[in-house]
Amino acid sequence: MSSTASPSTAAQAAIVLDVVVIGAGFSGMYALHTLREAGLKARVYDEAHNVGGTWNWNRYPGARVDFPVAPYYCYTFSDELMNEFDWPERQPDQATVLKYLNFVADRMDLRRDIELGTRITGATYDEATQRWRVGTSRGTRLDAQFVVCASGALSTANMPKIPGIETFAGECYHTGRWPQDDSVDFTGKRVAVLGTGSSGVQSIPHIARQCQHLTVLQRTPQYTVPAGNKPVDPDFVANARATWPEIKQRMRVTPFGSPFLASTVKASEHTPEQRREVYEKFWQVGGFNIVIDTYCDLFTDQFANETLAEFVRDKIRSTVKNPDTARKLLPNYLIGTKRQILDEGYYDTYNRDNVTLVDLREDPILEFYPGGVRTKSGDHPIDMLVLATGFDAITGTLQRLNPRGRGGVTLNECWKDRFNSYLGISIPRFPNLFMIHGPESPGVLFNMPLGAEMESDWIRDCILHLRAQGKGAIEPAPGVDAAYGAEVAEFARMTLFEQTESWYTGANIPGKHRQFAVHVAGPLYFQKIREVAAQGYTGFVMEPAATA
Repeated sequence: MSSTASPSTAAQAAIVLDVVVIGAGFSGMYALHTLREAGLKARVYDEAHNVGGTWNWNRYPGARVDFPVAPYYCYTFSDELMNEFDWPERQPDQATVLKYLNFVADRMDLRRDIELGTRITGATYDEATQRWRVGTSRGTRLDAQFVVCASGALSTANMPKIPGIETFAGECYHTGRWPQDDSVDFTGKRVAVLGTGSSGVQSIPHIARQCQHLTVLQRTPQYTVPAGNKPVDPDFVANARATWPEIKQRMRVTPFGSPFLASTVKASEHTPEQRREVYEKFWQVGGFNIVIDTYCDLFTDQFANETLAEFVRDKIRSTVKNPDTARKLLPNYLIGTKRQILDEGYYDTYNRDNVTLVDLREDPILEFYPGGVRTKSGDHPIDMLVLATGFDAITGTLQRLNPRGRGGVTLNECWKDRFNSYLGISIPRFPNLFMIHGPESPGVLFNMPLGAEMESDWIRDCILHLRAQGKGAIEPAPGVDAAYGAEVAEFARMTLFEQTESWYTGANIPGKHRQFAVHVAGPLYFQKIREVAAQGYTGFVMEPAATA
């Protein structure tokens, strides 16, 4: 009898890897590159049918980069990538960013180690072998020493639970899961958009120009500032390329990973007239600079914050012709403490005859029905519903995966009361599992491609150190997560961020516990993780490699 395994047995054999990387967006693609360059056998898995992560899924009309301006929202590790890809606009649209990521995948020969159309369905740590057993939606079994979760801080769509929404008979789309064939047509249709966060604000002007009538179902009014989008000046790009080493270093040390030097002036040092002049200058230029480069205390002092908030509210009052509509659009939270939004004519859209604003604070939704939505004031017939309701941010995708760590404990059990981590990269009781842009990292409040590079490099070096020391597993020591969490919380308390309910705190997800899970001091965070590595990975416990 032949000892050769049968086809069915062979098909069940696990694929053996050094590292499984989950996600083929900015983070996962760079992680793959740097791990491969270090000689590790790594492979990326993504449920989408294209690379790009959030830039593959978020194809809604108006989707654009909001921070920072081109050409700085990009990889920094390769001068060739910087010099060979030409960004056409200051605020690149979704299609351009996706084109860039496909260009990188080809230019760096990444596709041969990326498996698309494959969702990771489970991951269990085997303590005896110090390896992860990973399953996929294709039925494939993976056997890897390490797992890197690059699954995205903004990738699990928040689907609202509203009475009757499942009975709505028209077309329904979520901005975070937009049809990949770009087949949505608003022409001649009555459309409702639920939500006025970033995706709502970006899409509403575009939808209004195409549809018969648009009903905006506003849950919370937002501060939004002009994007100032325009073609990129060739001289600007040439200068950026010529000074790229200096720009890269500057981005690493500025608070949000911006290439622009922040102001050192406090709002109180200027008169009201001077402040208005400063704000008006940046309003006309457009972009995030009005929030991060005008005054140094906008995120730490309520008086300073209110000066900018009232400036934007005045812009709303002077732009929107109907005083009652303008009143409904006025935000009252601390500006910048929710994700700051850039727009292309958002407030002007409410001057159109085919746009109706429904303020759900005053006129709440009672139910959806097959032909529309019913609010307290009456019925709104619609043919299409666009859910611009955002994401279960930062932790949602990891919780959906819900890996099992030491002793079979699940992530959701560990995160029941608090999203604990050590350095925002690792989790107690989950050896050899790493996160990029995890909770308690700078993540969504830092230049995300740049942050992903620095975190990925740290993970790579940690793996190489572990192997060089003859160790088989690494995880946070008992108690270090609590001390680190207290440090992250202390930085947050120095700012105004905690005072606002937002998806930064999990407030957009019913039942999700409140925690401001972002490290607000980006440069100090990256300094800390470098110091931890330089000191031999203080705060971690390493186990000798298991005997085969």
